[in-house]
Amino acid sequence: MDIISIVIVFTGLSFIAYGINSFISKRMISEFKRWGLEKRRKLIGFCQFITGLGLFIGLQINLILVVSSIFLIIMMLCAVYIRIRIKDNISDILPAIAYLLLGLIIVYKGVLEQKVIMF
Repeated sequence: MDIISIVIVFTGLSFIAYGINSFISKRMISEFKRWGLEKRRKLIGFCQFITGLGLFIGLQINLILVVSSIFLIIMMLCAVYIRIRIKDNISDILPAIAYLLLGLIIVYKGVLEQKVIMF
């Protein structure tokens, strides 16, 4: 398994776990309240879960990899914005920045695969 595949699997597993935890973890539920997103918690958790699954499927279907990684990038941009807005410490913002960078790496890899039809 090459390094980019490891990055995709790690990111996919992380997002599946975040998605599931958005539904069951008391800590995550309280974090959504702190972020001001308690009414959107289930939708965001579902999106995280689907993005994680999409990354796994994307190992075989490149277009799904690109779409999922773009979705991941959008979610992480929103996460960074929200954490800055609520004045979180930089140490609290760094994981979102790291996943944003991983998303950029994944989408770059997907676009380079040449199987993606560019409009």
